Amino acid sequence: MRHIGSMGVAACAALALTVAIWPLDTPPDGDWPAYGRDPGGQRFSPLRQIDRRNVASLKVAWTFRTGDAYQPRRSRSTAFEATPLYVDGTLYLATPLGRIVALDPVSGTPRWTYDAAVNKDGGYGDFANRGVSTWKPPAGERRIFLATIDARLIAVDAATGKPCAGFGDNGTVNLRTGLRIAPFHFGDYEETSPPAVVDGTIVLGSGIADNGSVGQPSGEVRGFDALTGKLKWSWDPIPQEPKAVGADTWKNGSAGRTGAANAWSVIAADPARGMVFVPTGSASPDYYGGERIGDNLFANSVVALRAATGERVWHFQTVHHDLWDYDVAAPPVLFDVHRGGRTIAAVGVGSKDGNFFILNRDTGAPIFGVEERPAPRSDVAGEISSPTQPFPLAPRPLAPQSMSLNDAWGPDDASRQWCRDEISKLRSEGVFTPPSVRGSFMIPGNIGGMAWGGAAYDPERHLLAIPTNNFAAEVRLIPRADFARERETGRSLNGDWEFAEQRGTPYGMARRFLRSPSGLPCNPPPWGVLNGVDADTGAVKWTVPTGEVPAGRGPAREPGGGSIALGGPIATAGGLIFMAGTLDAAIHAYDSDTGKELWRGALPTSARSTPMTFRGPDGKQYVVISAGGHGIPELAPLGDYVVAFGLPQNSTRPREQ
Repeated sequence: MRHIGSMGVAACAALALTVAIWPLDTPPDGDWPAYGRDPGGQRFSPLRQIDRRNVASLKVAWTFRTGDAYQPRRSRSTAFEATPLYVDGTLYLATPLGRIVALDPVSGTPRWTYDAAVNKDGGYGDFANRGVSTWKPPAGERRIFLATIDARLIAVDAATGKPCAGFGDNGTVNLRTGLRIAPFHFGDYEETSPPAVVDGTIVLGSGIADNGSVGQPSGEVRGFDALTGKLKWSWDPIPQEPKAVGADTWKNGSAGRTGAANAWSVIAADPARGMVFVPTGSASPDYYGGERIGDNLFANSVVALRAATGERVWHFQTVHHDLWDYDVAAPPVLFDVHRGGRTIAAVGVGSKDGNFFILNRDTGAPIFGVEERPAPRSDVAGEISSPTQPFPLAPRPLAPQSMSLNDAWGPDDASRQWCRDEISKLRSEGVFTPPSVRGSFMIPGNIGGMAWGGAAYDPERHLLAIPTNNFAAEVRLIPRADFARERETGRSLNGDWEFAEQRGTPYGMARRFLRSPSGLPCNPPPWGVLNGVDADTGAVKWTVPTGEVPAGRGPAREPGGGSIALGGPIATAGGLIFMAGTLDAAIHAYDSDTGKELWRGALPTSARSTPMTFRGPDGKQYVVISAGGHGIPELAPLGDYVVAFGLPQNSTRPREQ
């Protein structure tokens, strides 16, 4: 860890000589000033103007188009995943192309825009942006912070959109410099999530393409001065000092040459404790770990750091020696557990493997218990898989973790037989079946379980709303001598198979989601569900399908169909959970007590994002969602829409105080 001192300089419009905690943990009721509304990511709004009795009356209030939907010729399309912020009477959002837009909250018309001039054809692995962050020094003007896909940290004045001249180099910090392992390819190192801001320190991780090589860019988490942009500290999730905690989990000198283990999801914060909670992903490469034998701390973990210094306080690893791309993709969520007459400060963390762990926020100790269970052993030369993996005693796994051959699914006999035939060729021993040369059946697949959408928490009901995906996959290791030929046989990134070289190892990799010729998954529906979990006991109170596969592609509108979701829920005091993220072009409202769907709002295309809600200056509560499609043209068109819903005037209650 490196600590770099800094001196204060002029802010956007005024000199700020001291820095204090901006009370993000208690925002005004009508505001949404952080990605998860509060720094701890509960995504709970105390607004109740829209409730279970009138939600069915919601109508589109306005629609805004960013104009930034883009399909590069040789890489993935833009993924419009932004959750807007609402503070000081203005909505702020960001686009994948690096534009910040400030909108009038009642009309949806732009007040100003800032353009970071991102190279649209940079070949990004995940061409996404999930939003901006904001901070106001005690003696200066509010700032908006943007981390761009091409790895720049930018500060602009919230009132004008002008760069903050005293921050970095005329408002910009280059995040590609100062890493232990520098990026080799432009698209190997990205920023997709908004940073956390705690007591004048900006904390952010990075998005790294895991599977190119052993030596992918390193995944340092860094803290920058929110006034000056100066680097304050850097924490490497792969310990570099031989006597450091976790160093013994990297054998044969692998810590120095291994990259990734990065935090690409949203970082949660507890300003009162001065702590941030960092969700980390897998070390590079994902599917062969023979070059990094050991448990590989602090990959696949939630790590509590001091926000001011980067000092590690505690850690909890959700997957040992990851071989499945089972990142901690979901943002941690902070809440209280009420148990045995005590109130315990907790942090919840979900993994792509379908396990959700509830931990003591001060110590990282599991509140409901965790046990290490035997895991299948690898049969690949050079690989040593972990003999055990951690499982929470509560809640139960929130996604299926095994499937028998008889459970293979399809819309017709031919599809079911195709799935049985394909699965029968694979090694299949449930969750944590190691990758193999033969081919291995992965359940959950590499989009979860719990994807990046994460959980919401309702403090009035002590309820966690946790979405999970159920989409099985196949992964195959290909001996190095055969890799080029295998890749050239017609399988491509645009077809059923995705290939990665995993340079520096004896094996390349190929993976695919297991779908029959019908285009539908081989595992039975529901393919996406929303779980209501009692935070005080870990009991699952209800589980309901989320969304649906668009008509003509599956059991659309049939009970139990559901859809994978890339996006998360929010909860409100009106007894509602709002969620989109599914393949259908809709946003849904569910009853917080039962999970019953109460409303479905039509969108111009599917929404790969998490909604937000706020109370505008007109006294009305609005629900806002970004709709950009899922990058699957045959299911939903690419889009750039921001859609706000509100109640008709005669359905609106008096303004909440």
